[in-house]
Amino acid sequence: MAITTLEQFYKQTASLIPEDINKEIGHFNVFKIDELMMRSRKVAMPYNRRAYYKVSMISGRNRAEYADKVIDIEKNALLFATPRIPYNYVPQDDNQFGFFCIFTSDFLIQNKSGVILDDLPIFQPGGYPIFQLTDEEAEDITFIFKKMYKELSSNYAYKYDLLRNYVLELIHYGQKLQPATALYPSHTASARVSSLFIELLERQFPIESPHQKLSLRTAKDYADRLAVHVNHLNKVLKENTGQTTTNIISNRIVQEAKILLKQTDWNISEISYCLGFEQLAHFSNFFRKQTSLSPAAFRV
Repeated sequence: MAITTLEQFYKQTASLIPEDINKEIGHFNVFKIDELMMRSRKVAMPYNRRAYYKVSMISGRNRAEYADKVIDIEKNALLFATPRIPYNYVPQDDNQFGFFCIFTSDFLIQNKSGVILDDLPIFQPGGYPIFQLTDEEAEDITFIFKKMYKELSSNYAYKYDLLRNYVLELIHYGQKLQPATALYPSHTASARVSSLFIELLERQFPIESPHQKLSLRTAKDYADRLAVHVNHLNKVLKENTGQTTTNIISNRIVQEAKILLKQTDWNISEISYCLGFEQLAHFSNFFRKQTSLSPAAFRV
């Protein structure tokens, strides 16, 4: 699957590429959506992964697509995007307003708080990174973006420190919109095992090359890596997620299969190999059982 770099982003949006884009420690920029759409004449963003993080405040009717999720936005929404997950959004009318900022993980590393982006709840795999907002919430977030936009063009010597604080303010605003269970997970031993299992599972994705192959494929593979008995792993996952180990693995594999079938030109045998199936027939049977469609029918 293609990965959009910062340089490609600026070319796609007809924006001037900053001279120091490859020299500065970390990168940050902020844009007005209506101005960018007018300049680039783009109706929709390409569906792929980006080599940067993005936070957007969108006002207007849109359809957002994250992995296998499709979310209809009727008015206002706050969107968070991470390099690990492919996404796009498709405007459903011409009245599009708001702001978005892009930044690399290195940009926030300069903050003395030691924030690691992928450890934050808002960027966790399997999360729900889109929040539909009330007018009051949209006004609060727009105010933060306006401060960003103004500060970026200032001559203040410490403006990037201030901009980092604004980015963190947006992230924390979004995390406060999440359910409490997502922000304060249980720290029991079984919850810890569940968390480590999910982390191991997500580390294998996304599949970026037809030569890449899943290294962990079965419940026993994960149990061995976690140094627990497979029955114990299944028990704690059932307690914490309501699903068996095999169901969770299968659901994640079929999610990746759907992405590869729709967003790459790899042949189905290559996709089957990447996902750990020794024979194409086994993959076809698995996919049909999960979706009621053959891989070829789903791809059409």
